[in-house]
This record gives sequence, C-alpha cells and structure tokens, in this order.
Amino acid sequence: MFNWAKQQLANVAGTQEPIYGPDAIQPVTKQAQETPFTELTRADMKWRALDFTNVETQTFYMTADNGIIGMAQVIYSNVAGLRTTCQFSSKIFYQDGGKTPHLWSTDPLNNVHFGEGNYNFYADNCSLELSEDGNTYTIKSSTNKQSVVDLKFTKTAPGFVMGKDGTSYFGTDLANPWGSMRHAFWPRCKVEGSVLTKTGEIDFTGRGMFVHALQGMKPHHAAARWNFVNFQSPTYSAVMMEFTTPPSYGTTTVNVSAIATDGKLIVANPNGTAAHTEKRQDSENDWPEPFAAAFTWNGKTVDGQQDLHAELSGSLGPRTDRVDVMAEVPGFIKTLVASAAGTKPYIYQYTPKLPIKIKIGGEEKVEEGTLFTEATFIVE
Repeated sequence: MFNWAKQQLANVAGTQEPIYGPDAIQPVTKQAQETPFTELTRADMKWRALDFTNVETQTFYMTADNGIIGMAQVIYSNVAGLRTTCQFSSKIFYQDGGKTPHLWSTDPLNNVHFGEGNYNFYADNCSLELSEDGNTYTIKSSTNKQSVVDLKFTKTAPGFVMGKDGTSYFGTDLANPWGSMRHAFWPRCKVEGSVLTKTGEIDFTGRGMFVHALQGMKPHHAAARWNFVNFQSPTYSAVMMEFTTPPSYGTTTVNVSAIATDGKLIVANPNGTAAHTEKRQDSENDWPEPFAAAFTWNGKTVDGQQDLHAELSGSLGPRTDRVDVMAEVPGFIKTLVASAAGTKPYIYQYTPKLPIKIKIGGEEKVEEGTLFTEATFIVE
C-alpha cells in the first residue's frame, strides 16, 4: 500500500518513484533479440499527441558542408492530461573556435494543430510537413526573427526503429504499462536550405539526422542519464541513443545504435556502448563532466553475413555548451520535474572532429567526420 501511495504521488507531483527493480521495464532491446530493427514507412511517422503526461519531439540535426552545426526541434508536451504546450527551438554552433557565440532561440507556439493523419504539424508561423512519399520533411519557422528556419531533410538511407516498434515499456504489469519510451530515426539525410539570422543567411546544405522521440511518462522517471551520438562523414552516418533508468527500474541501460551509408543501413542493433573515458566533477553542479569518450557499434551487418566493429573515440575538446535544463527549457518541462527530489538536469554538448574506425569482416576503414554528442545528467 505504501508503494502504491508513493506511485500516485509520483504520478501527480513528479516525486521519486518506489523501487520496482529491473522487471518493471521491458526494454526495446528485448524485442531486438528476435527483430533487430524495423524499417520505417510513412505510416510510422505520425505524431502521437497523447492525452496524458508525455513529451513528444521531432528534432532535425544539421551538419553543413561549411562546417556549421545546427538543430531545429518541435516539442509537444502534455502535463497530466490537463495542459498541452508546444515550443519551437533552434540552435546554431558556428565552429569558429568560439569567436561567434552559439545562437539559441526558443519560442512557444500558438494555434497548434495537425494535418490529416497526424503526419504534418502546424502552428502560427511554424510548420513541419512530411512529403506524400514519406521521404522528405520540410521545416519552416519564423517564430523568432533572429533565427528564421527554412530547411528540407531528405532521407538517403532507410529510417528505422529498434525491435518491432522502437518502444521500451515501464510498469509492474507490462501487459498494461504506465509509461513508455520510443525513438524513430532517419540516420542519414541530405539537407537543403538555410537559417536567416540578424547577421546573415546561413547555408545548411550538407548532411543531417532526424529523430522522432516520445517519452510517455515524466522525463526524470524514465531516465536518469542519456548519451546521444550523431556522427556524419562523407561515407558514414553513425547514431546512438542510450539511456539509463533511475534505480526505480533497476538502473537499466538501453542502447539503440546504427551505422548507415548512402542507400542502406550497415548495422542496427542494441549492442552499442557509450563510455566517458575522461571526466571531472563540475564544480557548479557536481556532475561528472566528460572530456573524452568512446562509442562502439558491434554485431552482424544487416545482411547477417559479416561481423562488424566500429569505434569513435578520443578527446571531446572544449564543450560547445552546458545547458541548465531548468533554466533554459520551456516552462512545461519545469512543471514536469519541479517537485522531483534530487532532479538537476544538465546537458553537456560537444562538436569535435573525430575519425570513425569501421571493421567489417577483415577489412577496416577509417574516415574523419563531425561528431555532435550530448551527455545528459538528470537524477542520481
């Protein structure tokens, strides 16, 4: 009865949950034992727009040929089924040695609605549209005059989810879960378009990655820490999304990782690893800030014919940004975590150039590219 009462309080106020243990999560990695991944179709790209506590995002990451890195994102959030809010955000990393500060813009959206079938998202001065063939997103936003977005993402490799549906489920009765976590990826895209700033138009012609994420529960209940990788080079795109649950769910680590090249997925499975190989305590918040990292991809190639091992490792260089989530994110996120004991979310962002080493069968290739990586710490 005491655990039940704590759970009800956690659901409403966002406080810490009871300890349920690892049996209270069915990670997507279990699905992947039978179905390593499922290729996405247009029907898989719908907005879910759930009517209970959740955060749903569509995020577009740009790696421009001119070296500039950027992102654009719509966040759609529901708090306890009582209030829905939306935000459009964009960020530009100029990659000129710190001479130009990164440009961060975020604004609430009004008159939000979805197109037929929930494929397209609309709000005042903002739209995300998926083409009829399901291969291209067009992103437009003039919600903030310091960052007017006009971009097109066309996938050049198959999109995928891990397992059958890309979803991890939370709850003591997994036939009736009380929470979920889903990620769907386009790991390699052709990017066209630009972002117009007060200092001029930035050409984002180059490569990109897209991810549609859904946290069907309070963010700090689903995950205590995250590692995210988006690596783009002339030949390869490598992605990784790894989260570790709070102790409530057995401090369980769930890893989704893939490598793509033009026209195909090379590997997609839950066998990746993320490690911070050099770190120091951040004096401002006491989180272990990473300074070097090693990310690996392992397993059989998609065709099942060859063993694959890939590694991306080295110094992360000076951090590009440290985001105090409670200070910078939209107000609804603060509402979701405001009452949670011990919650102090920070995101560390890095954008180094590093070589990826890919060994397939007996052949190894090395190619330099640009890494955008985030280490997120939420709760102990």
